[in-house]
Amino acid sequence: MYEFDISIYFHYYINNMVKMSKKTILEYPVIFNKAEEGGYNVSFPDFPGCVTFGKNFEEAEENAKEILELWIKELRANKQRIPISKSRPIISEIPVAVFTKS
Repeated sequence: MYEFDISIYFHYYINNMVKMSKKTILEYPVIFNKAEEGGYNVSFPDFPGCVTFGKNFEEAEENAKEILELWIKELRANKQRIPISKSRPIISEIPVAVFTKS
């Protein structure tokens, strides 16, 4: 039987697994707009053309995560730049008086 130091092997294995599976978590602004037909339209300001839809908010959120991951994977496969979002848009509501005919 061969004898070897399992701790050295384990240390090598863990270090290489960490290198191979290292992930960076990026966060991007996402816009959920209620659709007239029901559900939510989803878009990403940092990724023009990257859109999806969900029948309810939970489905729209799941679809948003899935489509963004696929979009970034495609950018990486084509050696294109992946944008890094440095700020979030400020979204607010402004009350405006509108005159109507009586």
